[in-house]
Amino acid sequence: MLDVLGPIYVGMMAVFALLAVWGVLRAFARLRHGEPIAAVMRLLLGSVFGLAALMMLSIGANLRTYQRLTYEAPAATLAFRKVSDRYWSVELETRDGTSDGAYRVLDLRGDEWQLDARVIKWQGIGVVLGLDTLWRLERLSGRYRDLEAERSALRTVHGLGGTAPGLDLWALAQRQWLPLIDAHYGSSVYLPAAEGARYEVKVSASGLVARPANDAARAAIAAWR
Repeated sequence: MLDVLGPIYVGMMAVFALLAVWGVLRAFARLRHGEPIAAVMRLLLGSVFGLAALMMLSIGANLRTYQRLTYEAPAATLAFRKVSDRYWSVELETRDGTSDGAYRVLDLRGDEWQLDARVIKWQGIGVVLGLDTLWRLERLSGRYRDLEAERSALRTVHGLGGTAPGLDLWALAQRQWLPLIDAHYGSSVYLPAAEGARYEVKVSASGLVARPANDAARAAIAAWR
């Protein structure tokens, strides 16, 4: 968990958990001495610390679905093979917050491809706790160059984020319930699809950045412009 969460955050979570155990043990000790009111008070205190630890654990589990960003980091590579007109087979390799990477082959329709990600930046105490900017890939979709085709032609979209465990920090940030978050925003990048084209996508402090990785991709971008 330390690869995403700061050591101070993990330490605070551990302290709350220990205090919760201490409260329960002290409650049993008071109960053995015939002090039920004192036992209830210790139990309540332990419960408060226990809930705090569980809350931090739940938030940490959700943060683990994001990738830590301290520099420009690799996010994905895409390789295209043409199946038919405006229909592509895409070899997608991605990085995420829970594993070293994932490989999948997806179908995509359109003239272009678009990759979307979520980004969370912290402020104030979040920075003090060692929380770095986080990102998570969200979806890959096809785009059509002309608007009429975009409105009427067959669309394809593939979710990449999966189901995130724990508290949904994105939803909480949208409701402005997390003052630790300085900004949360979506970042997207799109480029043309082409036979044999290969692209590399990285994420920086400003969002996603896509670059051609071979001559076919560079030629597609030159013609696209």
